[in-house]
Amino acid sequence: MGQSTIAREQLRSFVERIERLEEEKKSISEDIRDVYGEAKGNGYDVKVLREVVKLRKQESHERQEHEAILDLYKHALGMIPSGAVDDEAL
Repeated sequence: MGQSTIAREQLRSFVERIERLEEEKKSISEDIRDVYGEAKGNGYDVKVLREVVKLRKQESHERQEHEAILDLYKHALGMIPSGAVDDEAL
C-alpha cells in the first residue's frame, strides 16, 4: 500500500467517523427537544429550565460571580431595591 493510499484511507475514516457522530448529535438534540417538550406539557417554564441546565454546567465560583455581577447591574438599573447589593461595589 502506498503512502497516498494510506492517507486517503485515513482521511475517509476521519470523515466517516465525523458523519456518524453528527448523526448521533442530531438524534440526541431531538431527544433533548422532546424532553423539553414533555416538561412544557407538564407545566414547566422551558426558558427557565434551559437557564437552570446552563447554570448547573458552571462551576460554583463561576455561578456565584455571574450572579453577583447580574445583581450589581440590576441594582445599577434600579431593578432591585437599594441595600440588596453593596453600594460601594458600584
